[in-house]
Amino acid sequence: MIPRSRLVALAATAVLAAGAACQAHSREAPGQAGPSGKGARGFTLVASGDVLPHASIIERARFDAGGTGYDFRPMLAGVRQVVSRADLALCHMETVYGEKGRYTGYPLFKSPPEVARGLAATGYDGCSTASDHSLDDGAAGILRTLNALDRAKVRHAGTARTADEARTVTVLRAGPARVAHLAYTYGVSGFPLPPQQPWAVNMIDESKILADARAARKGGADVVVVSLHWGTEWQDRPDDEQVTLARDLTAARTDGRPDIDLILGTHAHVPQAYEKVNGTWVVYGMGDQIAGAMYNDRGVQDPRGNQSTLARFTFAAPDRKGGRWEVSKAEFVPQLFDIDAGRVVDLNRALAKGADVRGVRDRIRDVVLSRGAGKDGLTMGE
Repeated sequence: MIPRSRLVALAATAVLAAGAACQAHSREAPGQAGPSGKGARGFTLVASGDVLPHASIIERARFDAGGTGYDFRPMLAGVRQVVSRADLALCHMETVYGEKGRYTGYPLFKSPPEVARGLAATGYDGCSTASDHSLDDGAAGILRTLNALDRAKVRHAGTARTADEARTVTVLRAGPARVAHLAYTYGVSGFPLPPQQPWAVNMIDESKILADARAARKGGADVVVVSLHWGTEWQDRPDDEQVTLARDLTAARTDGRPDIDLILGTHAHVPQAYEKVNGTWVVYGMGDQIAGAMYNDRGVQDPRGNQSTLARFTFAAPDRKGGRWEVSKAEFVPQLFDIDAGRVVDLNRALAKGADVRGVRDRIRDVVLSRGAGKDGLTMGE
């Protein structure tokens, strides 16, 4: 496997007062080329769906660790080659972490913090953390989760430990580009936000999302990526709220340039379509990358809950400073979580090795392309 150079991940502080523009500050790696202009290279971004460790997943990680501790690296090894080769790789950490062996699955998740080490070893550079499970263990769960991700050197967006952190834009290097990662959720399962901490979880609000995106751009971000935990569970098609919000967010522009360059969706438990909306790629739902046996809204075990995609977008540098980084290549890689083996499976690679997975791979492909993305150049990657 060809190793890739690790990103230089950095935080760009940006005061995101309501509706106010701000100025972000970042540390540049010495000797790197400018982020745009003639001769600047592009970058690849890979993103994946919900990491949702049910009790069976926790037990599998304990088995893979030999009964002492928890090891999530073997679960993800099947996609490490795709993830680690990207310039920037983003996951969605749906659950919060517990402590001292007190770990639980559904309905109130408290996952082992070793998940963070597994994500880092696979090549993930950052994760969205805003979800309907963000408050499963209150503010303490957020604190433990973000501390563990920090220790693993995996950046995060969507939840916060302090008001200052909530006002901080997560900015990562992807080759020569500065990529801002913003994340929001539709709700938190009815839990109240922690007292005196209304900023603990980013909630979906169109005005706030656009204000944050514009602030990130003003602070120096070349590309703005928005992760949204949204949609209707078990519905292959994006619902009306997803379609409307995607249309409105991608239509927003400042000085003729889109405020948002890519939208990544999670939550529905099933793969949903990709679509180019107002010239911007939207992934309505990537599905569950890691999850135990999934039961749908009728209480029936549903294999779609263990199907997902890796999204891979190649961005080309603009010809002039301040121009838009355009997606020059859009791809999806179909995945399956094998609940018996406890492994994430790259379905194209499995098919090439003779596994009987053509039916599930083709079903995922048909859903992903169901809104005409193929006409806009989306292809199934290897």
